[in-house]
Amino acid sequence: MSGHSKWKNIMHKKEKTDAARAKVFTKIGKEIAMAVRDGGADPVSNTKLRDLITKAKSLNVPNDNIKRIIDKASSDNSATYEFVVYEGYGPGGVAVIVEAATDNRNRTAPEVRHAFDKFGGNLGTSGCVSFLFSEKGVIVVSNEDGDVDEDALMDAALEAGAGDFMPEEECFEIYTEPADFSAVCDALSEKGYTFLSAEIEKVPATYVELSEEQGIAMQKMLDLLEDNDDVQNVWHNWDS
Repeated sequence: MSGHSKWKNIMHKKEKTDAARAKVFTKIGKEIAMAVRDGGADPVSNTKLRDLITKAKSLNVPNDNIKRIIDKASSDNSATYEFVVYEGYGPGGVAVIVEAATDNRNRTAPEVRHAFDKFGGNLGTSGCVSFLFSEKGVIVVSNEDGDVDEDALMDAALEAGAGDFMPEEECFEIYTEPADFSAVCDALSEKGYTFLSAEIEKVPATYVELSEEQGIAMQKMLDLLEDNDDVQNVWHNWDS
């Protein structure tokens, strides 16, 4: 769910219908449940869980919902999902990584392949595009109203351990190493900053520009993938 124009992509996600937002809540809930089963229900010792809780809060998932998900995942009766990664190319050669959580690979793989094929993409083999991406913590702070002091935010972020700070259109992007993500989020939250988004992302090293026609096809492919209940995240290097 990430691209080069952070503000544009975040606004597109936040402007979705209530039903679409409910699906986003369900997907982050699945990620949290998998993290609990893999590493336990304590976010202090389970850093993956802690990072996902931060992501959920940035998506406005209520604290009560997060607690219910963790409690349910801690029980023996919770469903079991497998984490699967698909890689390929979208229209115009855009590199795409699809992360899915599924209880049936035989259902998920053909559906992902169909999304690629339908809009001129090509599902590839494992590793075919992942070398173009690196994992980074990405925190986005809104400056839509122009009331955020850039210097103060940058100083706070870098002092907390951020590796990079980028002012963008109507927002600020803060990049961290994955191990420093939670500490930077906590430090900025304590200073009163609120996040438009905050998660560990796959950040591309380079971006691909598309024609208008290719861009329309690419967006339709992304929408179809993100509408799939098994798909958790879609990362790409489209300069949208």
